[in-house]
Amino acid sequence: MVKPYSRPAADEPAWWCIISSDQIFLTDDNDLPFGCLQDLPFPDLTEYKVIFIGELRERACYLVMADYLDDSFVGGSFNSLRTLLDAHDLEKFAIAGRARQFSDFVNTHRFCGRCGSRMQAVDWELAMHCQQCQHRCYPRVSPCIIVAITKGDKLLLAQGKRHKQGMYSILAGFVEAGESLEQALQREVHEEAGIEVKNITYHLSQPWPFPHSLMMGYTAEWAGGELHIDPHELVTGDWFEFDNLPPIPPAGTIARTLIEKAIGKTSQ
Repeated sequence: MVKPYSRPAADEPAWWCIISSDQIFLTDDNDLPFGCLQDLPFPDLTEYKVIFIGELRERACYLVMADYLDDSFVGGSFNSLRTLLDAHDLEKFAIAGRARQFSDFVNTHRFCGRCGSRMQAVDWELAMHCQQCQHRCYPRVSPCIIVAITKGDKLLLAQGKRHKQGMYSILAGFVEAGESLEQALQREVHEEAGIEVKNITYHLSQPWPFPHSLMMGYTAEWAGGELHIDPHELVTGDWFEFDNLPPIPPAGTIARTLIEKAIGKTSQ
């Protein structure tokens, strides 16, 4: 990785992830801005923190941190990261998610959590360093489990309090300190649904930048217990027959992939 805080040349074709709070600037056709800095309708970037975050399709990608919704970025508007996910462009969603996580990291580590002194950016890696007590921080990643549970020809689905109206998904939860992934899965399933599971099988993972999760995906089978949905975490939930599922997460999400694996379909 090149120095993260190196400035792009004016004639360098690049992708631009302009982040403000939890939103990203997309062009009028819901795409990431691409082009040379000198040709794009951007304000003077000397007023903003610019960070190199990697490459997308063999072109550099830069994070531009806009501390507020700046209307000087024209030719588009600020939107949720889910807009890219809904467009089924997983490559762009992934790099935009990285930008979102890096922005959150820098904004929440301006001061040292150990001694309270102002932190400084490390110029050869993405990290914040305290010169006073030598404490160094790196972008946070929060591990989560997500699991598709079957019972015969039925799938357990629940509606979370933050889900879109009418949409159901599979169970998920954060891993607590001292837990293995499998222990976290069994605990979360029991807490949220009141059941036990068996034949726990790992399949895949997916970064989930809301704001900095890493989802570890599993399938499992019902092993016992009556379904009891936790009203503090979920709105409702039930067993649904494979051929009669309610609205579920879109293609490209780890939840959809696990659902398709659990019911015997090939993920698209």
